[in-house]
Amino acid sequence: MNDDVQDVEQEEEELFEHYRFKADPGQESVRIDKYLLDRLPNTSRNKIQSAAKNGSVVVNGKPVKSNYKIKPHDEVAIVLPYPVREIELIPQNIPLDIVYEDQEVIVVNKPANMVVHPGYGNYTGTLVNALVYHFDNLPERKSDYFGRPGLVHRLDKHTTGIMVVAKTEDALTNLARQFYDRTTERRYQALVWGDLEEDIRIEGNLGRSLQNRKVMTVFPEGDHGKHAVTHVKVLKRYGLVTLVECKLETGRTHQIRTHLKWKGHPLFHDLEYGGDRIVKGTTHDKYKQFIANCFDLVPGQALHAKSLGFQHPKTGEWMQFESDLPDGFQVLLQKWDRYVSE
Repeated sequence: MNDDVQDVEQEEEELFEHYRFKADPGQESVRIDKYLLDRLPNTSRNKIQSAAKNGSVVVNGKPVKSNYKIKPHDEVAIVLPYPVREIELIPQNIPLDIVYEDQEVIVVNKPANMVVHPGYGNYTGTLVNALVYHFDNLPERKSDYFGRPGLVHRLDKHTTGIMVVAKTEDALTNLARQFYDRTTERRYQALVWGDLEEDIRIEGNLGRSLQNRKVMTVFPEGDHGKHAVTHVKVLKRYGLVTLVECKLETGRTHQIRTHLKWKGHPLFHDLEYGGDRIVKGTTHDKYKQFIANCFDLVPGQALHAKSLGFQHPKTGEWMQFESDLPDGFQVLLQKWDRYVSE
């Protein structure tokens, strides 16, 4: 076991882990699920078997079942949902905007000012607290519901829009694989500072800032961070700000916010990335008041998860969901329309 080569990749925005191993030259023949169980922290044989069932256990580049017998020099990879954090989940009767729900998944429209998962400083009032209450009060529940919402991705506190959450172990494992393989489709709309001249593809490694660990930064030389790509399409120009659509090729923490700031176009009213001040425009008091009124309409960055597409984890059917911009965001755009026309 000491000769195993292990590579662990942890995604922060997308909640899954990717492990790689290489079997020893003298590796005895054992089932792949037992081999992985001996090497993976915080997991169970059921989780590994669920991963194999969903094509997430790969040996020498090909998916295998849980009864596959490991051989010397085999190269093994597995994608698993992120381990559940040991924290008590308090059910709370918080209204949910449910877009779609069946026995396997639930798709919700997340509002602004809501943290997704309980954690330091936010143990209540989160989306997960609301989902636990909702699941506990369903009239019928599948026998394989595993007791808590299964997260495979998340949105920042002030980011609004579409999220999918798994209700069973199999659905969670399947969705984690889809997010890892980049077969999901996610499109966001954002209002950014400045006049974006054309559609752009932004590529630059993202990692925690070396000066401030609370924010991310771009490492253009690729010496730190993880590979990240964002495709940005101009939807409407207002001169001093631009409405854009962002399509994610990767899903890193604060990816859209960090990439656009790096390109000189921080998101409008982004409190952490410099968008909460006047970046473009005049110093006249009237303009300052106009911007202050605009800031009041959105509690943080003007960013909305507009659409999400994925394969249903049980039926394989392609599911596509859309979400309207929240009221405050719509009024914000109307204000800029009037400002430009005047």
